[in-house]
Formats: sequence, C-alpha cells, structure tokens
Amino acid sequence: MKQFLARFFGGLAKRFGEQEEKEEILSQKNLIKEILPPSTSPALEVKKIPNAIELKEPDKKSPKKQEGFRPKKPKDGDIITINPKDIRDVMELMEVPFVALSKNRTAPIIYESPCGRSKVKISCHPPYYVASIYDWDIILFVASKMQEIINTSKDIPPRTLIVPRHELLKSINKYDANKQQKDLKSSLNRLKSTLIETTIRNEDGRYDAGFGFLDSWGYTERKDVKEIKITLSQWLYDGICQKGSLLKVRPEYFNLTSGLKKFLYRTARKHVGVQNESWTFSVDNLYEKSGSEQDLRKFKHDLKRVVKENNIPGYILKWVEKNGQSYVLFINARKEVKKMILEPNEQLSLSFL
Repeated sequence: MKQFLARFFGGLAKRFGEQEEKEEILSQKNLIKEILPPSTSPALEVKKIPNAIELKEPDKKSPKKQEGFRPKKPKDGDIITINPKDIRDVMELMEVPFVALSKNRTAPIIYESPCGRSKVKISCHPPYYVASIYDWDIILFVASKMQEIINTSKDIPPRTLIVPRHELLKSINKYDANKQQKDLKSSLNRLKSTLIETTIRNEDGRYDAGFGFLDSWGYTERKDVKEIKITLSQWLYDGICQKGSLLKVRPEYFNLTSGLKKFLYRTARKHVGVQNESWTFSVDNLYEKSGSEQDLRKFKHDLKRVVKENNIPGYILKWVEKNGQSYVLFINARKEVKKMILEPNEQLSLSFL
C-alpha cells in the first residue's frame, strides 16, 4: 500500500512539475513577444535548453544556406552588379606619390624613400596628363567592387570588370551623368596612359617599367545600357587582391575638392587609421610624400591654410612649430572627442566631424 501511494503521489508531482515547466516556457514566450517588435516575434521559436532560453530563427529557404552551395564566380566580361558596402583604398599606394595632386601635370613624379628601398617614377604619354588624385576615385570604386566579390563569393575576382556607369558616378559622388561623362573618359585615359616605374613589389624584377594602372577601358552606350569595361593592369590587380591590402575610406572623402586635402586624408588614414591616437609629420616629409610640383614655400603656405581650415573627415590637424621646424599633427577625431568628454575644459573645433 505504501509503495502504491508513493508511486501515485510521485506521478502527481511529476505531472505538476511538467505543467509548471510548460507554463514557464509559455510565460517566456509571451515576454519575448512583448519585448520584440511584432514583425520579428512571430518568426522566432523558443527552444528550451538547460538554464537558458535560445532564440532560434526558423530555417529559411535561401540557396546560400543550402549545403554545397557556392555563389557563381564572376568572370571576365561579366557585368558586375554587386554594390560595394564600403569604399576602399590600396594601402601601399597611400604611402608614396603614385598620382598627381593637380589635374594638369605633365612633369614626372620622382620619389625615393629615405631608406632607398621604395623608388617611384610616374610619367605620362602626351597629349595626356599624369593620372591625378581625382582620377584615383575610379580605382577606389573598382577596388571596392573586387573586395565585395571576394567577401561574397570567397573567390578571386576577375581582372576585367563591366560596371554600370551610373553606379560608378554615384559611388564617387558624381550625380550629373551628362556633365561628368567627358571627365570620366578623360580620367580613364589618364589612368591607362600613365607609366609607372617602381621598386615596390619588384623583388623578382617582373615590373621593370612600362605598365600603368589600367590595361584598357571601353564604354558602351545604347538606349537602355550605359556600361564601362575596365581591365586593371596585372600590377595593380595583384596589389588589390593581396590579403589585407585595402583600407576603408569615409564617404566624405569624395566631397573633398582639393587635391591637397585628399592627399592629407589618405596620409592620415594610412598612418593614424582608426586605432592610433595621432601621428606627426614634418612639413618637409609631407612635401616629399605628396609629390607636389609646387616649390616648398608655396606648398607650406597652402598646407598651413588647410590645417587652419581643419575639415579633413575623421581627423583633426594641428600646426606645430618646434626647434625651428614646422610639423603637422594628425589626430584621430573620434578618440579626441572621447578625451573632450572626459576633460570638459578642453576646447576644440568640431568641424572635422
């Protein structure tokens, strides 16, 4: 009799416990529905795991999640419609002067790093000018496309890309297609005709001379199609495809109309980045790295004016005079703002934001 009563009451306790457990899960479900927006709560299932509630999304019939699925690899001649989420620059080409700061330079750019390892000579084919930092916006767009292909398909992108004209212009903040069409063709011609001689990535002597940024380009305009076909040079293509070779660029960069300001942003992005607090360059060093064809006195005058304006996106610039030398201090704006919050008495212009 005692054994029967024990089993009877034990069963009741078990059922009561299960009912409590069900009520607890139901309560958690209702709580989740109250917290989450109505559009998301019906799509969630509650799965009980020990000591926790796991929010599990129902399986979606997406081909990307199917076992064995692999996105199609883009090939030369394919129209690339992937929109880059971030605009990116080529890090090693932000270090030395590969492009002119002005739009009409014919004199070669000649640069040698202090250590003598990095040598660059950039020249042009008449009647074209040397490719400028404004023309380089196109390369930023192409590099971003290629990075997005790598991220999406996990494969090597093609060296030839066909892109819609309007998409390229929109990405580099050029919205008047008719007005920009002539400028776009001129930029592509300069990128193709500019000749590069450099020791960068030249350990085996493959790139002695005579290559440019582009091997070729073409423009197609029909009633419903306006496309640009761009084939990168093997040298530039190899540099873009190297792992970790690209840096994100703020969209505001394309609003800069001064070649000097574009150069200063790229210098700050390369050396200060988003991690470091600051970086200091002497004016003489910046003059050499810019490849400017101005004399040093005029360059210094223009540089000081830009530093005073202090509107380089993401960075604060300060002019420093020390021991008879002039320097420019590049400061990470985000980290400086944090310091200002902690130190309310610190007064700085916020025009860089």
